[in-house]
Formats: sequence, C-alpha cells, structure tokens
Amino acid sequence: MSSLVRSATVSITSGDLSIPAYLAEPSREGHFGGVVVIQEVFGVNSHIRDVTERIAGAGYVAIAPHIYHRQAPHFEVGYTDGGLELGRQYKMGTRAEELLSDVQGAIDFLLAKDNVRGEGVGCIGFCFGGHVAYLAATLPQVKATASFYGAGLVNSTPGGGEPTLSRTGDIGGTLYGFFGDKDPLISLEEVDQIEAKLAEHHVPHHIFRYPDADHGFFCDQRYSYNAPAAKDAWERVLDLFSKTL
Repeated sequence: MSSLVRSATVSITSGDLSIPAYLAEPSREGHFGGVVVIQEVFGVNSHIRDVTERIAGAGYVAIAPHIYHRQAPHFEVGYTDGGLELGRQYKMGTRAEELLSDVQGAIDFLLAKDNVRGEGVGCIGFCFGGHVAYLAATLPQVKATASFYGAGLVNSTPGGGEPTLSRTGDIGGTLYGFFGDKDPLISLEEVDQIEAKLAEHHVPHHIFRYPDADHGFFCDQRYSYNAPAAKDAWERVLDLFSKTL
C-alpha cells in the first residue's frame, strides 16, 4: 500500500448491529468524496482491500463493509472452488433489506467523517457485490454506482421477492454497468434487459460490454482476469466518480 493512503478496520452501525468494515483514505489532509465498496462472494479479501486502497489513492475515502457478518464474521477466502462454494452458501443467506442497511451504515460512517465532502457518495461492487451495488443505487444518498457483472438482477433479489431490476425506478443517481460478453452467469439478453429498464426509467446510465471478457474480469487474482477490459473499466469508474462526487 502506498504511503499516500492509510487504512484500518473500523466498526459501522447497521440497524442494531455493529459490523466491521475496511476503510482506506488519503493520508493528506483535505475533503474528499466518499465511496462504498461491495465485496464479491469471497468476502472482504485481499482483492477487495486492494480495490478500496486504489480508490483512496485516486482521492476518495473508501469503505468496504463485511456484508456476510451476520453469518460469518470477518469472512474472506481466496479464489478456489471451495471458497466459491462457501461464499455462495453465505450469499444465499443474505436479505436485500439487511444488505441495504449495511450499505446505509457505511454511508452514514463516511458522511460523518470530517474529511468527506458532500451529501452523497459513490458505490462500486463486483460479482454478488455488483448485484448489491444495483440495490444500493436506490438509496437516496448514492449519487453514482459502478456495478460489475452482478448476476441475477433480472430474475432474483437476495432473500427472495420481486427481482432487483424491478427497483430500477427508485435509482436517483447515475449508474454504470460493466459486463463481459463471455460471462456464463449473465446472458447478453439479460444485459439488454438491464439497459432497457434503465432507459425506461430515465436513469442516467452507461452499459459497457467487453467482447472478450468473462465473469470476474476485473480481478487480477482470478483466472478470468482481462487486463485490457479491467484497465478500461477502471478509467470509466474514475470518470464517473470525478463527475458526480
């Protein structure tokens, strides 16, 4: 980690719970935009901590809440078949309203900090976190969302109920979606449906499609890492946050 960034594990409040979160922020004094980072099914692991630090290095205060804390405190695993199976198991135990409460707790923590400016924040999520980030985009203080390859948006929501896509009309900020055309978990037709729903509700948005990219293309610890797609997506994310936060 660069000396320009400092980090720590902190506690945030979600309902009547105190849950851990990984915080990274610029070392220098100043006032910065805030960003919530949402984990993959693998937890707040080294990759998610690295992304959080990269966002801080770009001039934001970033925080990654442990959204599996109710089931598995401080959960993190590597990119193995066993880790994936366990992470998916915990994913099935999440509920949309609890996840929204966790993100809101992270937002409240950020906006209470002296070095965070503004009345709104950004949100970025990957894999399952991409789905949760789309959910979180419906929170009033989320002004910009980067949702990476969140599966199940069209036909499900955590804990059951109407699909998350049905909440699109509640999104008040700008949403960027990032998808790989070779993703076996998200069909091209689903991406079309997501884009159409955003347009239907006049949500400011941009859907980025990468022809040669698979699921997880942004993570340099996964077999599916695609460096050109990841580089382009990162530039798009920074552009989104610079325009809105």
